[in-house]
Parts: sequence; C-alpha cells; structure tokens
Amino acid sequence: MTLAMYVPRSSPVHRAPAGVKLLALTGLAVLVFALPTLPVTLVALSGVLVVGLGLARLPVELLARQVRAVAVWVVGIVAVHAVLTDLLTGVATALRLVALVLAAAVVTATTRVTAMVAVVERAAAPLRLVGVRPARIGLVLAMALRFIPLVAERADRIREAQAARGGSRRGIRAVTTAIVPLLVQMLQLAHRISEALDARGADAPPPRRTLREAS
Repeated sequence: MTLAMYVPRSSPVHRAPAGVKLLALTGLAVLVFALPTLPVTLVALSGVLVVGLGLARLPVELLARQVRAVAVWVVGIVAVHAVLTDLLTGVATALRLVALVLAAAVVTATTRVTAMVAVVERAAAPLRLVGVRPARIGLVLAMALRFIPLVAERADRIREAQAARGGSRRGIRAVTTAIVPLLVQMLQLAHRISEALDARGADAPPPRRTLREAS
C-alpha cells in the first residue's frame, strides 16, 4: 500500500486540525471493527468517499490508486472467506479494509506531514517521564511517511528498467525479480541516512539543564 502525499486544496477538510483528523481516523477504525457488519461498513465507506471526493475535492485517481494497491489483498480476503466462512463475510471484511485504506489516504492527502508529526509529539510528551524523547517518535513517523512513497517510486523505476531490457513488467515474476534490487537500494539508502543522522548527533542524549538555566 502507498500513502497519498499532501494535495494542496482549499477545503474544510484541509483546514481541519491534524489532531481532529487523526482522531476521526482512529474512531472509524474502532467503529468498523466493533460493528463488523456489511451495513456499517458500507456507511463508513460511503462517508469516506463523500469526505474525500466531495468535501476535500481530492482526485479520483489518487483514491483509485490506493484501492489498486490493495486489490490483491481484497481478492484474497473474499476468496478465503468464501471457502472458510461465507461470501458475505468476505465482502464485508474486504470493504472494511478498503474503507480504512481510503480513510488513511484522505488524512495523509489533506494533512501536512509536519502537522501530523507535531500532533504525535504532543501526544507522546508524557513519555518523557520514562525517558522517551517525543522528538524521536516524530522523526520516525516523518521518515516512515516519506519512505513509503519513496519505496514505491524506486520499485516502479526498477520495473521500468527491467522492462526496457526485455523483462516482464507485470505478474508474479516481475515482482520477484524486483525484490532483490529494491532491497539492496533500500539498505544502501538506510545506511546513508543513518550516517547523516549520526553526523548531526541525532542519537546524542538531550543536553542537561543546569539549576541556573532552570531558574
């Protein structure tokens, strides 16, 4: 799955505080899992589409790309439930996944990364009492949000390069042949980033405050 990056718009959804949108996303997840029925799932999915396409005015292609990214999982969920339980349960479970994926895409497409990181750091502020640095949690979140689309972009480049050399761009074979070079590139990138963070003292302990500074 790929995360939608920020799409600038002038809409009520974009102007809503990041904390409110993250709470709404959490509430939606709790709702569809606490009431795992098809009617509730359809209402949740419809609400996400109304908010994303109507209020936020996001491109249809952006949301469609998120659905295509989990299409294999959707088909697999329906097939497994059709064999083990029943088809209706499989459809409800698959639509629940689609609703949550689209809701996450709406949040990331209407919220700047800096705003989400600030909310997470404020929420993690009490963890300072047990020695956790909220700034590190925010850094991890920011890097994760940046790396997910970067991994997808690198994978597309590898597939295009293989296709240019006569390889297959689609199918299971294309996926398996792209895994090794993608993994090598990601490990190299992670190593360079870790060196850059070390050079900037990202792992250094926070400076101690003296009694004079505290007063």
